[in-house]
Amino acid sequence: MATLKLRAIGNSVGVVLPKELLARLHLNEGDTLHAIETPDGLRLTRHDPDLERQMEVAREVMRRRQAVLRELAK
Repeated sequence: MATLKLRAIGNSVGVVLPKELLARLHLNEGDTLHAIETPDGLRLTRHDPDLERQMEVAREVMRRRQAVLRELAK
């Protein structure tokens, strides 16, 4: 567990991630994190949940239409 600190950045407030946590999670300045509200609090993730849902739909369509896609690829 890491304790995060909120700091003023101009007119906004930012979260400061400790250097050790950044290294462990392979994060760098400029990387994008997504904040997801959960019943237990807040979850930070590198994965975009909206994109993941779209990819699940795309995988299902590709699975169902595999023969058509093969023909189109010729």
